[in-house]
Amino acid sequence: MAATKVRGLAAALNATGRFKYKGPDAAVDFLVVGGGVVGLAIAQRLSERFPTKSTYLVERHPHAGEETSSRNSEVIHAGLYYPPDSLKTQLCLRGRHLMYERCNKLNVPYRKTGKLVVAHENQRPYVESLFDKARQLPWPKHSLPHRAEEQVLPVSLISGAQARELEPNLSPDIAAALWSPETGIVDSHSFMESLEKDISESEGGELVFSTRVVRVDPYKREGSSGPNFEEGWVVQTVTENAEQGDALLARTLINASGLSANLILNSLLPEASRIPIFYARGSYAAYSGPGISRINRLIYPCPETGPNKHAFQSLGTHLTLDLQGKIRFGPDLEWISPPSDAETHDYNEENVDFWRKHLTPSDSRLEEMYRAVMEYLPGVSLEGFRPDYVGVRPKLKLLGFQDFVVRKDYADGSERGLMVSLMGIESPGLTSSLAIAEHVVDDIIG
Repeated sequence: MAATKVRGLAAALNATGRFKYKGPDAAVDFLVVGGGVVGLAIAQRLSERFPTKSTYLVERHPHAGEETSSRNSEVIHAGLYYPPDSLKTQLCLRGRHLMYERCNKLNVPYRKTGKLVVAHENQRPYVESLFDKARQLPWPKHSLPHRAEEQVLPVSLISGAQARELEPNLSPDIAAALWSPETGIVDSHSFMESLEKDISESEGGELVFSTRVVRVDPYKREGSSGPNFEEGWVVQTVTENAEQGDALLARTLINASGLSANLILNSLLPEASRIPIFYARGSYAAYSGPGISRINRLIYPCPETGPNKHAFQSLGTHLTLDLQGKIRFGPDLEWISPPSDAETHDYNEENVDFWRKHLTPSDSRLEEMYRAVMEYLPGVSLEGFRPDYVGVRPKLKLLGFQDFVVRKDYADGSERGLMVSLMGIESPGLTSSLAIAEHVVDDIIG
């Protein structure tokens, strides 16, 4: 689907008005909505930083990380691609360090494979620009003291011949490559389980699964007879198939609900100001066949800049490994739209999970992926590709660079009753997760 024809979803929570306002029965200091890797990381840091306060995490699925967090490349990114002063770069650089540190401390399985970004002759300026940028990147906030000459992102610019010495299967047309030794892979499920364990074993942390948020309102105290709560947000939740919800006062609310992150905000905004989310489907293909013998590094092409840039934009259809050494290619990019006749954005709350129907892998993308991979690994065969799995990424815009969005709103409209909303948390969200948590907890909540 061409980017110009894509509809965003600008639905709002409880748009039908089914759930009426209820006063809260109890209060919690911190309520995190969303049990993906970012929500887990924030709840873990809150429960560690404020052990005497209550931190609840609510997740609508029966288990943590069932959406974007479990349907990605499981790559620990180095921080190469984005503008130097962006949150994506700064939080990726810091998050990479924190992730390796946590994996080493808790024996979470990972491997620092390194990565080659490979370029044809006409793409040489691209890898040269990455090299120049990497060498000038400043150390991110919260970094430990380091030597003046120490680079936050060590990289090397090598020739095509040197790249083929590392990976002999590469095309003879590869003229140059950027070598990034800090890139790696991680068992994302074990990583998330380590965060869950910390929350569950903390004094004030609690995980609540199979529970969805159905309504959010600024708290309004009703006279002197009700509970004497301070400012915050009244969050109604429904567990499994219950008819009625429970109401909880969240003194601080963190909205980390990923593909649904705009729903809460949109329920509080006028319709003209609602925020759409666009959905990018990414297919992965497993591969077994010729042309990949003894590959043990990640291989990324230069991002597509030609006429098909909307189909294969971002980081391109790259080669990744898992911890068992199996090779997969992906993701590609295919825009999907909610099933609506709307010309621009769909406001129908019933369509919030339309993307789930697009998670079934198919072979419809294999030939296009094969052609993309042939550009840098010409020995692969189409017969070796088979559908593996599909992920969906939340996008805030269709074209151009979009940074992570960390938005602050207040229940009283100015300074009390903080809500932090995290939107557009796609790649490098997994790598950045611990740094996002540090940013939210240490820099924003304080």
